[in-house]
Amino acid sequence: MAFLSRVGKIFSQSSASGIGSHLQPSKLSIFRTLRFVSGSKVFVGGLSYNSDDLTLRVAFSKYGEVVEARVVMDPDTGRCKGFGFVTFSAKEEASSAIKALDGKDLGGRRIRCNYAVEKVARGGGRYGSSRYGGGDKN
Repeated sequence: MAFLSRVGKIFSQSSASGIGSHLQPSKLSIFRTLRFVSGSKVFVGGLSYNSDDLTLRVAFSKYGEVVEARVVMDPDTGRCKGFGFVTFSAKEEASSAIKALDGKDLGGRRIRCNYAVEKVARGGGRYGSSRYGGGDKN
């Protein structure tokens, strides 16, 4: 239900501003949302505190086109919080990466990989935000 609400808001914003024959940066959120629906975003847990975006990109690019690789950083220490996300251009690539890398060593630590799922913040009020986390491995 939350997903449908999110997609509805994006489409209504796009139609209100008009979609031309070219893509403007604000229109890319529609495509990112649809890419998420396709199951191409991977949650990576158990990362080394020395990990960075490039570490993820290099490790996962062997399995397909990496659209985005992002390590979540602690703002106080500037170190990796131990998890991140990799978005592929296709669901099949994400699936291959999960199968190949789940439980493998990356930077001296055993990582776990699965499809990222949207998690709605507790309280759900106006100031609540969506978070992504690891989902079930299906």
